Amino acid sequence: MRRVWPLLLIWLALTGPVLAQVVPNHLDPNLREVIPNLTAVPSIRFLTTADYPPFNFRDKSGELVGFNIDLARALCADLAISCTVQAWPWDQAERALEDNQGDALIAGLAMSADTGARFDFSTLYLEFPGRFITAVAGGAPFDPASLEGKRVGVRRGSAHEAFVSRYLPRADLKPYADEIEALDALGRGELDAVFADGLRASFWLNTHVGCCEFRGEAFFRPDLFGEGLAIAVPAGHDQVRQVIDYGLARIKRSGVYDELYLRWFPVSFY
Repeated sequence: MRRVWPLLLIWLALTGPVLAQVVPNHLDPNLREVIPNLTAVPSIRFLTTADYPPFNFRDKSGELVGFNIDLARALCADLAISCTVQAWPWDQAERALEDNQGDALIAGLAMSADTGARFDFSTLYLEFPGRFITAVAGGAPFDPASLEGKRVGVRRGSAHEAFVSRYLPRADLKPYADEIEALDALGRGELDAVFADGLRASFWLNTHVGCCEFRGEAFFRPDLFGEGLAIAVPAGHDQVRQVIDYGLARIKRSGVYDELYLRWFPVSFY
């Protein structure tokens, strides 16, 4: 799940325009809200890493910044509890959480059978859907089936390539070394569409205004594109996990989460 993004691309994304956007909403409207005992969790020691931009990394001045950092601080500010955020090397962060050197890890830890046996996870706060990108179409309706026989770029060997191969077998699939290479080909008119990770494509779109756009729905397939992001806590630390879940719901309802999301991802990939 984890991958370091080029810092230049990130800063270009952050300077782009913010338009009307669809934002993430992982709240279950049917779930009854349970207010946890906040006095039992007067503070949270967040652990993270400094090598996972735009989620957690150090800026040019050495300050720890990123979407995850802002999210952790916003959560604590809303709940009026004290928090610290400490960066660890990626290969030591999990062990530090297990050794009680922190209360929660917000660093893109993948949810798997192994991590699930050692940690509990908060509710999801972000997923990474697959998206179709085409030339700007002026609001025309889009049906993926219309891409049959058309040139569709994908990253070679990716889950997105497998997705298109399975669901659009008659598309003229064009594999590229990476998403950016495929998107550049789309910008030059060499492709009719690209199917790619929405997050990576959103950064490219933000630097190619007027060229291309997301089309159609976002495809959420945890089995192919990953479970998404959640905050890990040591197994059995239910009070901390419940407070984090409660805080995530509160900042979503208040609009704080949406502000953070659009600050870091001005072209929404949802």
